[in-house]
Amino acid sequence: MNNQAHWHTMDTQQVLEAVDASPQGLTAGEAQARLARDGENKLAEQKPRSWVSIFFAQFADIMVIVLFVAALISGLLGEWVDAAIIGVVILLNAILGTVQESRAEAALQALKSMSAPFARALRDGAVAHIPASELVAGDVVLIEAGDNIPADIRLLECASLKVEESALTGESVPVEKNCAPLEDAKAALGDRINMLYMSTIATYGRGVGVVVATGMHSQIGRIAGQLQQEKSEETPLQKKLKQITNILSIAVLVIAAVIFGVGLLGGRDVLDMFLTAVSLAVAAIPEGLVAVVTIVLAMGMQRMAKRGAIIRKLPAVETLGSTSVICSDKTGTLTRNRMRVVETWTGGAPGEAPQGSAALAPLYEAMGHCNDVRLGEADETIGDPTETALIDYLFEAKIWGAQDVLARSRTGEIPFDSERKRMSVVIAKDGRQRVLVKGAPDVLIARCDQLLDQGKPVPMDDAARSRANEAVDNMARRALRVLAFAYKDVQDVDTSDIDGTESSLTLVGLTGMIDPPRDEARDAIAICRRAGIQPVMITGDHKVAAVAIAQNLGILNDGMRAITGAELDQISDEALTEQVPEIGVYARVAPEHKSRIVRAWQQRGDIVAMTGDGVNDAPALKEADIGVGMGITGTDVSKGASDMVLTDDNFATIVKSVKEGRRIFDNIHKAVRFLLSSNAGEVIALFVATLLGWPLLAPVHILWVNLVTDTFPALALGVEPAEPGLMDRPPREASRPFFTGYTWTQVGILGALEGGLTLVAYAIGQAMGGAVCGTTMAFVTLGLTQLVAALGFFSEHDSIVTLKPRRHKMLLLALAGSALLQLVVVLLPPLRSIFSLTMLSGVQWLIVLGLMAAMLVFIELQKRVTRLLHQAE
Repeated sequence: MNNQAHWHTMDTQQVLEAVDASPQGLTAGEAQARLARDGENKLAEQKPRSWVSIFFAQFADIMVIVLFVAALISGLLGEWVDAAIIGVVILLNAILGTVQESRAEAALQALKSMSAPFARALRDGAVAHIPASELVAGDVVLIEAGDNIPADIRLLECASLKVEESALTGESVPVEKNCAPLEDAKAALGDRINMLYMSTIATYGRGVGVVVATGMHSQIGRIAGQLQQEKSEETPLQKKLKQITNILSIAVLVIAAVIFGVGLLGGRDVLDMFLTAVSLAVAAIPEGLVAVVTIVLAMGMQRMAKRGAIIRKLPAVETLGSTSVICSDKTGTLTRNRMRVVETWTGGAPGEAPQGSAALAPLYEAMGHCNDVRLGEADETIGDPTETALIDYLFEAKIWGAQDVLARSRTGEIPFDSERKRMSVVIAKDGRQRVLVKGAPDVLIARCDQLLDQGKPVPMDDAARSRANEAVDNMARRALRVLAFAYKDVQDVDTSDIDGTESSLTLVGLTGMIDPPRDEARDAIAICRRAGIQPVMITGDHKVAAVAIAQNLGILNDGMRAITGAELDQISDEALTEQVPEIGVYARVAPEHKSRIVRAWQQRGDIVAMTGDGVNDAPALKEADIGVGMGITGTDVSKGASDMVLTDDNFATIVKSVKEGRRIFDNIHKAVRFLLSSNAGEVIALFVATLLGWPLLAPVHILWVNLVTDTFPALALGVEPAEPGLMDRPPREASRPFFTGYTWTQVGILGALEGGLTLVAYAIGQAMGGAVCGTTMAFVTLGLTQLVAALGFFSEHDSIVTLKPRRHKMLLLALAGSALLQLVVVLLPPLRSIFSLTMLSGVQWLIVLGLMAAMLVFIELQKRVTRLLHQAE
């Protein structure tokens, strides 16, 4: 099967010869032989991974391995509670990952299910109702309005056939088909009007065609093949956390080895130093990190679901927050995906006659009667989008109601024909016959002798004709789809005389319609620009319509331009990467173009989101850093290929998701900084104590502090509300490390201060009451100073005195609970005995409080310096 042939350039005889078929179709025997040779008309099935393999793959991550080792070490030290908690974290992470990846495996299955289950084909010269999967190249297929197109087909015959191809090409209006060969071998899919493609839908008329491509050789099959070839990329957060994990893993081993060696050189017991080194290793690993990241993302996913965005992959929340470019389809995403009449003309200036006036009555009559729309169960309009727009207009203006549509009666009709570009109906009117005609303006105006000017007929002289054509041009320049309406009253009419019936007409008016932009999309794009995000429109629609919508929405700013898919083909990949910031609109594009545009932005270091609802969007949705599918109008393929699905198909929901993603990234950043600074404090304190020969803390003390002060405060930081001005700053650069040098310095200084205050507490305690007293004061001080530090992380710049308890309730509860767990070990005698601690005196408690206050003062000074630095920028 030659799926690369230019079928649209061949005449019907050449096509039949190429596929070795005749207009009478194939014999059953020949069809069976071809089916055995070429395979079924199905998309290739990729063997899905079992949930078991997906589950065990979750344990290949280096952080999970480190956590697993930490759990084993904790178990060997007898800390079974700590080991159990780490084990639960590992298991929870694996289960969540398995669920999310299993859903992604359904993408190709969704593509497969889109194929039409049955088709009507000529077999042995008779019409046979056969499974679509049994169609082969050479089959002659019959198509009627409402049919799903079961394969790629070259038309042999057609009568007023229109096909809805928005799922494949992005074209918002059904395409009129004909059988004539085309000259342009490189014509875009949307311009190949003599071709039908699998998984599109016939909306009007009928046709007969020969199958030229099936299964994976079809256009949708090519897309399925691209989906199979796509590779999943790690998100920026995953990459940066992995970098930190690798650094920590190496640092842990080095520090543990150094402390073990220093202790041995100092004459310390080998087993004691081994346990200390292992405990330090466990303390240095922020085992709460995976739990915090996973749970915070999961909670963000729930919040976003309530706002109309379903996250299919947890890291997608953070990725969207880092997005700097949104490549969006037009139809159904930025527009309503429903044609709407926005302007009428009846001889004067556009909109001169008020809606519902008597002057417009003849136009309304023609709009309602010269129309094949039918009503559904809830009186919704069903039919051709152009015709439903006309009836919707009459309904919204309360000019017609459902009863008027049901009461329509014709005494004759001439169906629409793509060559005539018009249709006519005949109705009884005041004892005579009224012919109502609807069609393309250029054709219909030429057949009119009179113009109904504001309700009064005037001769269609050169001046009147010029006025009518000028009105058409004015609408067309604003990307409106223009229809003309005319009528004439006669005593008798013979509809078999088409030319006579549709001549000597009176032009009653024009209508201009468009698939209007969403109001909320306009506001969302304004917010995107304020947030430093570049919106880009990528559509299969015509350039004029796309530019008009883009200008209305604010996508095309000064200096930006629009290009077509044909123009894009003339630009090299290198040149496109340079020019892509200047291009705001891409029109008449093919699926391959969309992925290429996404890659061009990514080559510049941008994080790209791609929104879409059609089959043609799936490869780009997979290629983008985050794919955003439409839940209402979207195909199963686009949803399956997406990282996030919008349940309301509302572009504004993306903006809410961006804000949520930025909030989550900020909070994860705070939580990670807190965890690392806390663990750095423990490492510094133990390292210096080992050098000084001080028995600062036992392994059980280190593990307890690490457990109590890490998880709950870090989780609370992860769910903090968004800081003011979150959407007034540019997105993070993709090349920017998760931690900058300044951030590492902050973590180091904070850790050094915590470790230093702990050592001071030990020295004072040892002097006042011996080693046990020193250990107790160091134990309490280490835990409480870490909690004070967590309190400071509620904001990057604001003072702790500005903290509002109701707004930061979760953080305050977490800190209070952790402080209680830390103190209860000292305050309760049984636990105090288990941990080998002693009760502190009032003076000693005051000293501990003083050390906490020192930490608080330092944090306030640090924030003051940060505010001054920002003001100086």
